[in-house]
Amino acid sequence: MKLNTVMDKSTLLKAIKNRLEEKIQKFEKLIEETRASNNDTKSSMGDKYETGREMLQQEINNLQRQLNEALNQQTLLQKISAETSTKVQNGALVETDKGLFYIAASVGEIIFDNQKVMTVSGESPLAKAMAGLIKGQGFSLNNITQSIKHIW
Repeated sequence: MKLNTVMDKSTLLKAIKNRLEEKIQKFEKLIEETRASNNDTKSSMGDKYETGREMLQQEINNLQRQLNEALNQQTLLQKISAETSTKVQNGALVETDKGLFYIAASVGEIIFDNQKVMTVSGESPLAKAMAGLIKGQGFSLNNITQSIKHIW
């Protein structure tokens, strides 16, 4: 991969921030719709449908947890710099012999410069296995050994 400029990495960071913002908006919309559905159930169905309402409330709680996690990731992203790294840490773009990994927030796969980049949280097992390593070092996770080819 030919990612040598801070500009390229800042573009990748911006793409991750945009993807995370979309995720947050999706969760907020789902919570709003589920709450509206829960309110409709309360007003029109009566007490014998308490179980259904409880299930809707559990769904709202689940969505709220996911929203809170996305908001926490968004807060962490604000602290990440597009500067080049020499070791694996938050904000590092790491190329191993198995792929490209951007340690920032977990928003899935992003196609960047015609390359597949997997975004991972700094709290993920993969990021923890690589933490502090430098180019040329290796690590093992789930019986898969990887070697770090480059860090940006």
